[in-house]
Amino acid sequence: MAGPYDLLSMSSFLRVLLFICIALSFIPEHAFVAGITRHYKFDIKLQNVTRLCHTKSIITVNGQFPGPRIVAREGDQLLIKVVNHVRNNVSLHWHGIRQLQTGWADGPAYVTQCPIQTGQSYVYNFTIVGQRGTLWWHAHISWLRSTLYGPIIILPKLGVPYPFVKPYKEVPIVFGEWWNADTEAVISQALQTGGGPNVSDAYTINGLPGPLYNCSAKDTFKLRVKPGKTYLLRLINAVLDEELFFSIANHTLKVVDVDALYVKPFETDTILIAPGQTSNVLLKTKPNFPNATFFMTARPYVTGQGTFDNSTVAAILEYESPSKTSHSTLSIKKLPLFKPVLPLLNDTSFATKYSNKLRSLASAQFPANVPQKVDKRFLFTVGLGTSPCHSNQNCQGPNGTRFSASVNNISFALPSTALLQAHFFGQSNGVYTSDFPTTPLIPFNYTGTPPNNTMVNNGTKLVVLPFNTSVELIVQDTSILGVESHPLHLHGFNFFVVGQGFGNFNPNTDPANFNLVDPVERNTVGVPSGGWVALRFLADNPGVWFMHCHLEIHTSWGLKMAWVVLDGKLPNQKLLPPPRDLPKC
Repeated sequence: MAGPYDLLSMSSFLRVLLFICIALSFIPEHAFVAGITRHYKFDIKLQNVTRLCHTKSIITVNGQFPGPRIVAREGDQLLIKVVNHVRNNVSLHWHGIRQLQTGWADGPAYVTQCPIQTGQSYVYNFTIVGQRGTLWWHAHISWLRSTLYGPIIILPKLGVPYPFVKPYKEVPIVFGEWWNADTEAVISQALQTGGGPNVSDAYTINGLPGPLYNCSAKDTFKLRVKPGKTYLLRLINAVLDEELFFSIANHTLKVVDVDALYVKPFETDTILIAPGQTSNVLLKTKPNFPNATFFMTARPYVTGQGTFDNSTVAAILEYESPSKTSHSTLSIKKLPLFKPVLPLLNDTSFATKYSNKLRSLASAQFPANVPQKVDKRFLFTVGLGTSPCHSNQNCQGPNGTRFSASVNNISFALPSTALLQAHFFGQSNGVYTSDFPTTPLIPFNYTGTPPNNTMVNNGTKLVVLPFNTSVELIVQDTSILGVESHPLHLHGFNFFVVGQGFGNFNPNTDPANFNLVDPVERNTVGVPSGGWVALRFLADNPGVWFMHCHLEIHTSWGLKMAWVVLDGKLPNQKLLPPPRDLPKC
């Protein structure tokens, strides 16, 4: 029989239990949700695909073009087993994933890994930390990404809402290309002749060219919507060499996110998206059935001198009719079709205004942690140049030379082994040097009359940064062989775009106008044509991190380099050891 003390202690216990239950009910549900582990298997294999009435065998993941989407939540671990069944060496990059301490899973061939050879496999193992939004994956060797790409959709943690209206439905819109030719032959020929590459035959939306191309009316992406709803479109530019304008006729889009980072929402009729970039936009459909269909079109924004695919891809926005009987497929075809008006091909004024609208959300929940002090400053020129023609050869570059591209006049040469392994095992001798110049070795009027000597230097030079270095990087376009917008992508980090302008960067006056409060944060930025961009980031991720132009031809020509970020002192500040199945060269 329980005594009075037992009853008292029992009632105290129940009171404490009740208090704990009440207290726990005030803690949001997502605080308890640990990430889960998600497994994917990617079989790299050939698949016959037909577009533009042209059938060819292309390299795919699991026979799909575009490739399968990866869906995860913030905090999840991903284990993606990639098995290579084709003759080509393959590696995959998870574009925009921070890869904190897991640089071995980043994917660029000969930078963080040797490629996966025929018959071999590799498990990419990483956790999504502090990221939510749209990213994407693609091949990161030669030009294989022309067919090897797909979306990465990162949902917020369970119970965490979007900082905007909850969409009725979410739809990936992936811009890509169709090439009748083999892209490996295209880049191989360009590198052999020293000239510019041939261009694609069509742009695609979710792998489909659409009705504006020959033989492609049946291959049209249709977005079927209901009136009075909000749709989240997850835009990805997976095109090799062109920035794109995108618009939906008679509809306004609201930009809420770029590169998986929330921005202050703004409305626009047209989106500008560079290769490598992603953007989430809200589409609010018309309140009533509009008795019309609408083109969704994309075409290039072009600033360079080279040839390009000057065509337009179209998809169709189609409203579900109020009654199924009154609007059959036949009568939908009879509805008027509205077409959007896109900016001119070279509308740099639009590009500038658009990028100036992008600002970090900078809320209490999603702050903009802009580095306020700077430990190391860098000035990198980016642009084209030339290399000598090999003896006994006629080259098709400028004045009989070969086209090249460079950062600070160094055209980067990838080694035959992986940079990250050489760094981790202290075997950099003969693989790379650590003397990448912090500023151009020979200053000149970068956007004025170009110098007579346009020859580049070649080398495998890296910048070494101590852990937690606060970096300010000015990226300056040059007029050598013509000014051009360069979408620059940094692996392993997001950076803040604190300033941009035209002409030459002025270190005495331009920093006064930097935005250190709510600059946009992203992983790929368009360096303005004939201008400069100022970036800041904290080097808080140990490893070797590739930085390159996301115009594939410029990467092939050498517009790339890499940063080595050293380990910090604490265990969570050190690069983890390589996995056992890391591919060998």
